[in-house]
Amino acid sequence: MSDQPILAVLGAGSWGTALAALAARNGVPTRLWGRHAGALADMAATRRNQRYLPELELPPQLAYEPDLATAVRGATIVLIVVPSHAFAEMLDELVPLLDTGANIAWATKGFEPGTGRFLHELVGEKLPGRAAAVITGPSFAREVAAGMPSAVTVHSESNAFAQQLAALLHAPNFRAYSGSDVLGAELGGAMKNVLAVATGVADGMQLGLNARAGLITRGMNEMLRLGVALGARPETLMGLSGLGDLVLTCTGDLSRNRRLGMALGQGVGIHEAVAQIGQVVESVVTVDEVMRLADKHSLDLPISRGVRAVLHGEVTPAEGLKALMAREQKPEYPQGLFGSH
Repeated sequence: MSDQPILAVLGAGSWGTALAALAARNGVPTRLWGRHAGALADMAATRRNQRYLPELELPPQLAYEPDLATAVRGATIVLIVVPSHAFAEMLDELVPLLDTGANIAWATKGFEPGTGRFLHELVGEKLPGRAAAVITGPSFAREVAAGMPSAVTVHSESNAFAQQLAALLHAPNFRAYSGSDVLGAELGGAMKNVLAVATGVADGMQLGLNARAGLITRGMNEMLRLGVALGARPETLMGLSGLGDLVLTCTGDLSRNRRLGMALGQGVGIHEAVAQIGQVVESVVTVDEVMRLADKHSLDLPISRGVRAVLHGEVTPAEGLKALMAREQKPEYPQGLFGSH
């Protein structure tokens, strides 16, 4: 049996397509699966994902497989790239299909809706005994597809699997680091979407660069305090999966979550704003789970709480900002970096 890994990428949106193309160009036998057989057939015929990444010419060696069982048969690594609300269902479909030796990775950012559980917890519950890894970091799919310099990090409790997966993705313009703090890497990738809505609102209201910088910095503080309460390592959150992804998502106009915030700040209603974006906006679901975890650990996260109030229509963006600015004056770190605020 050959030692060459076989990769099955599940999810033919922008990020799944970009990662599948990257791996295929690196010489990894790669199959791309999606729920819409017609779209996959068009991709095979035109070597373009016309809906999500029309500018990317897909490599000729990339295979397209509309049947899930066929896509994962014989695969040694199954990479899931579906929205967080569809993640558990995807795992359930895989339970009877995976080969014994297949390991699991995901590039999905978020939590299980309604429970606040991390995605690695779902993998451990539904597909136990397999090496598992998360791929995350500051990486817009469009820029990765265009070959622009990008960096991600791969975290797994199995150092060997993290390093294997990072090596498969590593390319001249795509750096892949590795680590072992799965929880911290997942928290950074999920929570930055919530904080990007806040900076988007501020930019939509034309509040200036000072306000944006303040929100990013205080948002990073919220991420760190929640992370430490959950057992994440601070250095993980200060790295690519936390600070790196936060800066990108809060400042880059390719961010769907930032664009949602900007629309809200300009007076557009939440449903209309999501419809205009036309793709899944993770923060709409993720904000409730972030606050569920914060409440569980008795943490006051004013920016995240304000985003939840705005997304639920409880306050207007202007009222949410007023509430933030009306908070009492206090030391920046009253009890050290991770003290109660």
